[in-house]
Amino acid sequence: MMVPNSLRRWFVVHFVADIAFAVPLFLAPEGTLALFGWTRIDPVATRMVAAALAGIGGESLLMRNGSLDAFRAMLGLKCIWSAVAALGLAISIARGAAPIAWLLLMILVGFGAVWNFYRLRLRS
Repeated sequence: MMVPNSLRRWFVVHFVADIAFAVPLFLAPEGTLALFGWTRIDPVATRMVAAALAGIGGESLLMRNGSLDAFRAMLGLKCIWSAVAALGLAISIARGAAPIAWLLLMILVGFGAVWNFYRLRLRS
């Protein structure tokens, strides 16, 4: 079994999306989140999320030409991250999070669907 080229491209797309969010969140958490209507901001937690995004996205780019086993491992991580982050956003939305949280939830659910599709497709 081989890694589909479409999955390799998705890993690059994921890198771009993660870095696009991670850099401003890391460098200016208060200003970035305030632009999107966030009123309660914890810069430490925000930078930790940015670090997770940079780590997952960065590894996606670095291993985009990796082996089938490497992709299976990363897909496992991406499936867990997407699911738990989506659950966290859903809870936050229920408790009055800024409206932008809906967009973030949709993005996470979309990526989660992609990762789960490929994870099932690449089962051994």
